[in-house]
Amino acid sequence: MLRGFKNFLMRGDVIVVAVGLVTALAFSTLIKAFTDSVINPVIARLQGGKSVGLGWQLGDQGNTSTYLNIGSFISALIYFVIFMAVIYFLIVVPYKYTQRRRGAEVFGEPGPLKTCPECLAEDIPEAARKCRYCGSDQPRTSEPPRTA
Repeated sequence: MLRGFKNFLMRGDVIVVAVGLVTALAFSTLIKAFTDSVINPVIARLQGGKSVGLGWQLGDQGNTSTYLNIGSFISALIYFVIFMAVIYFLIVVPYKYTQRRRGAEVFGEPGPLKTCPECLAEDIPEAARKCRYCGSDQPRTSEPPRTA
């Protein structure tokens, strides 16, 4: 039973992605609570006075629909950075380590690139036989590019 569970966790398919998504959503709730309970009050306090947040009132005083809340935007930005760091360090890094131990490289550096002589696209893989954008035949890497 544990061997089957281990094999389930080590597979690199849609099921593992689904498990990662559920984990990410759980961390999302935790990080949202942190930004709402800790970051937002700090940002609101930076405004000073009796302000409801860091921002400006664009219309009538007290109308929340015309309040430009910069504090909420900063909070959302902090939330995004923390969330992506959690995803990277708790999901991507262990996945890369596990796949590397199995002999597969994921999220690695891209291979060498070349420029298409026809459409001048600069992101064609060096081993490509045809351009992904214009469909022209690509010279072999040992051949110099043909000139018109």
